[in-house]
Amino acid sequence: MKIALAQLNYHIGNFSGNLQKMLTAVEEAKAQGAELVCFAELATTGYPPRDFLEFDDFVRMAEEAVEALAHAAQGIAIVVGSPSRNPAPEGKDLYNSAFFLEEGRVKAVQHKALLPTYDIFDEYRYFEPASRWQVVEYKGYRIALTICEDIWNIGNENPLYTRCPLDELMPQQPDLVLNISASPFDYTHAAERIRILKANVARYGLPIFYVNHVGAQTEIIFDGGSMVASPNGHIYDEMPYFQEGVRVYELEKVKQGSQQHEQPKDKIPLIHDALITGIRNYFHKLGFQDAIVGLSGGLDSAVTAVLAAEALGHKHVRTVLMPSQFSSEGSVTDARQLARNLGVQYDLLPIEPIYQQFLKTLEAQFWATPFNVAEENLQARIRGTLLMALSNKYGPILLNTTNKSEMAVGYGTLYGDLCGGLSIIGDVYKTEVYELAHYINERLGPLIPKAIIEKPPSAELRPHQRDTDRLPPYEQLDPILYQYIERQQGPAEIIAMGYDEQLVHRILRLVNINEFKRHQTAPVLRVSPKAFGMGRRMPIVAKYLS
Repeated sequence: MKIALAQLNYHIGNFSGNLQKMLTAVEEAKAQGAELVCFAELATTGYPPRDFLEFDDFVRMAEEAVEALAHAAQGIAIVVGSPSRNPAPEGKDLYNSAFFLEEGRVKAVQHKALLPTYDIFDEYRYFEPASRWQVVEYKGYRIALTICEDIWNIGNENPLYTRCPLDELMPQQPDLVLNISASPFDYTHAAERIRILKANVARYGLPIFYVNHVGAQTEIIFDGGSMVASPNGHIYDEMPYFQEGVRVYELEKVKQGSQQHEQPKDKIPLIHDALITGIRNYFHKLGFQDAIVGLSGGLDSAVTAVLAAEALGHKHVRTVLMPSQFSSEGSVTDARQLARNLGVQYDLLPIEPIYQQFLKTLEAQFWATPFNVAEENLQARIRGTLLMALSNKYGPILLNTTNKSEMAVGYGTLYGDLCGGLSIIGDVYKTEVYELAHYINERLGPLIPKAIIEKPPSAELRPHQRDTDRLPPYEQLDPILYQYIERQQGPAEIIAMGYDEQLVHRILRLVNINEFKRHQTAPVLRVSPKAFGMGRRMPIVAKYLS
């Protein structure tokens, strides 16, 4: 039997578009001789549909998409993920289901049993878990049909769950496992997925066919990486990251395990490609074309501008240089050079006259007070206002350039440099931004001027300012932030690792008291195991470490 994995980029709620993609993939799979084609979890709706699932009309349109796919299941069987209604009055109204379609009808439906409700996942809000399992017989084979998380509780060892779907299916003696997934990207997850597949193969001795989403849905990015595992424990094939595609596999060859192929999993290239995908899909799925970026001459805005130009094309990126009296000549020169290197439009809008007018207006209120953060933030807010004015006038979407280190400790101005429709590097620590800059220059040539990479980081909002005036060096800051944010380690645990006690308490306090800023910023493209936004839900008015 030949089995096709269709790794596609779905669009939440775009039922006609998603259906057309799948119908095209069905024909492509048939042309390659496939007898079964598999689409991902909730492929009809896109993932995650969230509260759209509470609309009866939304669910009805998903049902119509399944019906249309069933009509197309002629000479080829189709597996597709879609919501289905729970006929019982008790429990949630819907199941997260896998439909097995054959010869114009729904042959079988298997519901998802393990409903993740952590980090970015909130499936138990909408779905009832499965309590029954049944293999599907097709072409003389017995197929164990599973959905994403259902293969992540190997031998019932995951403390989040009490049942193991594949253990439940084994007495029915399946010949292979199909898993349809919606497994979001972070830079560790591709390796973790392979570990899980290999562990399942080691336990059950069955070939596994695993299909995933690709593309981005606002902040959540899917890398694809659909794969096939052989009973000998090898990954027979892993499909490309961040690319759509249909691949057909001969079951008997997979069972023999005669080949082994995995994609490279280097962290910075993965982050780079994920960010490109996130930008491109955010714009294209919302019908936008153009972006605008404030270029300061610093590293963060430089990396953001390069990523935007790569994702959207240089003709669709506009940059704005807004020097003040505190901006160094080098910053202006470097920003100009970067814009020229990228071939993007740039405007020069000096803000000192506007800034002086603000100070004159506030003269009575600011009289006899020292220069402080108020005067600094005025400059950032002037820049934000100018960028938003150009955005409103001409339509480009403003991209936020704040990195994760700054966002963590509140080193950004609300309604100023925190403005934007999408946060590009808000899940990338400053030390990782440097790595991205080097990777970009190695891959694309010296786009980012050397001076931008080598200069000491500075907001340039007062004379001779450096980030280290208020923050520890990023080489010290980022590891502590990582332990607190990604690994959820408290101060005692972090101090026990050898970090300075006063520094740890200072940094963690900054993270907590600046939660209110993060609640008001743009969606952050998620590339780490724990990003700011929907995957990290913290109260604003909390006492912990304050």
